[in-house]
Amino acid sequence: MIPARKTRWFNAWFSGHARSRIHGTFGEVRIRGLDRARALAGEAPLLVVSNHTSWWDPLVAMHVSTHLLSTDGYALMDAKNLRRLPFFALVGGFGVDLDRPEDGASAMRYAARLLDRPGRLVWVYPQGKERPITARPLGFRPGSAEIARVARKARTLPAGLRYEFGGTERPTLWLSFGEPMPAERDTTRGREAQEAAVTDELERIERAVRGEDDQGFACVYRTPPSRVGAVLERMLAAMARPWVLREGEGPRPGLTDGRRASPP
Repeated sequence: MIPARKTRWFNAWFSGHARSRIHGTFGEVRIRGLDRARALAGEAPLLVVSNHTSWWDPLVAMHVSTHLLSTDGYALMDAKNLRRLPFFALVGGFGVDLDRPEDGASAMRYAARLLDRPGRLVWVYPQGKERPITARPLGFRPGSAEIARVARKARTLPAGLRYEFGGTERPTLWLSFGEPMPAERDTTRGREAQEAAVTDELERIERAVRGEDDQGFACVYRTPPSRVGAVLERMLAAMARPWVLREGEGPRPGLTDGRRASPP
């Protein structure tokens, strides 16, 4: 197991970098349950379990933990990735070798020790690797359930993550926090309950994306529209309109059905 080597100054800089990257990439950040999660973090240490679907996930976890929940955040990572990107240890990442059961047991105990007081947060991706957002079942490993069993002071919070392109230039970041989960002493039942809870949050996001029910999702950040881009689009539209939309003009040869006109 690779322990975290969290360094205050580097964490402050890198969390600011993560926020800048998120704000520079996503048009909107929409979150459900943020106020409840923030209040809960002030009462107890938090174990956040979520799906793992994208390269963005660690940056999102760091930004949310640091800037939106105001917690001292840590995250469980694959040891291979942590060796490749060792700076994540300086911001709270700790690594587990997924192929060594004894390493996993050490990481579970380490995570439980971190969850010793309010204001502490450990973010875990129980899938163990990135999987498509459409994958069902999610395929949770038992590690997060074991952490929840051992860390008796902690509250477990399920979270769904999704990144969605729509009718705007930039994608939307969706995050949905569920209700805190009751303690479960049986690891198998705990794993199943965590997977079901995260799946429920992903289904909630799905309904919001489809426009069926977006109640509870608050827009915590929105990128201002580009004024230069909007002006250029209006200029191009004004220039092209007389040429493209001339009334009374018949179809131009070769442009009616995608085929070239035959030579006379």
